[in-house]
Amino acid sequence: MSADSPDQTFAGHVAVVTGAGTGIGRATAVAFAAAGAHVLGVGRREEPLKETAALHPGIDVLAIDICGAGAPAEVIRAAVQCWGRLDYLVNNAGATAVMTLADTDERTITDLFALNVVAPSLLAHAALPHLRESSGTIINLSSTYGHRPMPGGAHYAATKAAVEQLTRSWALELAGEGVRVNAVAPGPTRTDVLLHAGLTPEATNDMYAYERERIPTHHIAGAEEVAYWVLRMADPAGRHATGQVIAVDGGLELV
Repeated sequence: MSADSPDQTFAGHVAVVTGAGTGIGRATAVAFAAAGAHVLGVGRREEPLKETAALHPGIDVLAIDICGAGAPAEVIRAAVQCWGRLDYLVNNAGATAVMTLADTDERTITDLFALNVVAPSLLAHAALPHLRESSGTIINLSSTYGHRPMPGGAHYAATKAAVEQLTRSWALELAGEGVRVNAVAPGPTRTDVLLHAGLTPEATNDMYAYERERIPTHHIAGAEEVAYWVLRMADPAGRHATGQVIAVDGGLELV
C-alpha cells in the first residue's frame, strides 16, 4: 500500500509495530498508516525510526529496547496514552543467528529467546486488557523455518517454532474473548536481518541466490509483500480466522 492509498480499513484504529525501523516492520507501519491507523513504531535505534516516521504522518515512534525491564508495559502504555485504545499488536522485532551446534554459545541462545519469544510474550501480556476492550488482534511474525528444519540455524528455528505454538495456544485461549491471534511466516525476504546476524554483503547475496533457486516461484520477497499479509490478517473483515500461520514464502515450505 502506498501512503496515498484510498483504503481506510483501519481508520481510527491503533497499531503497535515492533522492529519498525527497517524491513518488514517499517513496511508494516507504513501500510497500517496508509490505511488509516495510528501507528506506534517501536525499535532500539532512533535514527531508523525517524526515517520510518518521515514516510507517513500517521506514524509516531518510540526508541526502546523491548527486552529491557519494564519495556513491554511502557510500549503499550505509550500507545494507549497517545490514542486511548489499542487494536493491533504486531510482534515483528526479532533476530536470527547462523550458529551450528558445534559453535553454540549460551549468550546467543539466551539473546535469541529473549527477543524472539520472551519480549513478544510480555508485549502481548501488557496489551491484552486493551485488546479485550477493542476485540483486537495479535499478529506474530514467524518464519518458514518455524516449521522446517534449518541446519546451522537450529536455535533461530526453535524460537520461531515457539512463536507458532504461542500463536495457536493464545488463539484458543482468547477466542471466547473476541481477541484473535495469527502469525505470518515469511520465507527469505530482502531486509538487513542477515547483515545484523554477521553475514557480509557478499555472503548475504550468495544466500539470496541460493534461496531463490530453492523457492518454487524463484522470487525473494520484498518487505511490502509480507506487510500486505500482516494487514490482511489484521483486517476486521477476517474476524473468523484465528490461530493460523500464513506462509508467505513462494511455496518454499512445500519442497
